Amino acid sequence: MTSVQLITSRDNPTIQRLRKLAQDPNAYRKLGEVWLEGDHLCSACLERGQQVPVAVIADVAWLGEHGMGSGVDPLAVRLTELARQAARVVVVPQALWATFSGLESPARLGFLLARPMDEAHSSLLSGVATVVLDRVQDAGNVGSILRSASALGVRQVVAMKGTAALWSPKVLRAGMGAHFALHLVEQVQPEDLVSLGVQMIATSSHADHELHQAPLAEPCAWVMGHEGQGVGEALMRQCAYTVSIPQPGGEESLNVAAAAAICLYESLRRRLS
Repeated sequence: MTSVQLITSRDNPTIQRLRKLAQDPNAYRKLGEVWLEGDHLCSACLERGQQVPVAVIADVAWLGEHGMGSGVDPLAVRLTELARQAARVVVVPQALWATFSGLESPARLGFLLARPMDEAHSSLLSGVATVVLDRVQDAGNVGSILRSASALGVRQVVAMKGTAALWSPKVLRAGMGAHFALHLVEQVQPEDLVSLGVQMIATSSHADHELHQAPLAEPCAWVMGHEGQGVGEALMRQCAYTVSIPQPGGEESLNVAAAAAICLYESLRRRLS
């Protein structure tokens, strides 16, 4: 049976940890835990078979172990059902939730997970479709790329050192659950990528091929670079060739998340054909 704990003090160690995890994008690396806030992320986590040690729920949404009957708020029913999937439920007053929430409108439910296993370069998968993120800074871009990767059949995303923290709250929200469908590796150096075992292809405005004519390997690793500087020189030297995306409308460049989605779709289109 799920154990239930009521916390009412903002100085409680659990509340302090939640505050750090919600406010510091790198806190999960220090604390060894990841904070998922909102029923969508929590649902995605459970659907992928993740074990949940702790659910945190606002008192106004917690219906207890046997309190769900007719006429009850459907959202509270849903949040309570999700919370019950955890080994332990922590109930906090709605007013206290605002002290650690990372959202303008607190979601009233979150999961506290153990941080995924230490993602050193030794855990790189070999021979699978991959996206390599080279110092991509914006959390929204990183999360969007993870979502596209999951949707378009990519197995692995590798973040080079200097890329936005993959398990930070903003990246988690932008990814909308994609994290749990991907093998994620962080803090990688260029020399570690030898173990990928697939051809690496970079995007560039001064490219060897246009995307629709490029001899794409299957599988391959798409390398997406820093929003302003592109792919770094050391990493570019490891790529088999570069491709550009035709832009007859005359724009100078595409947003990195949009470029990634287009490239990943082209790989998928060729697999399907």
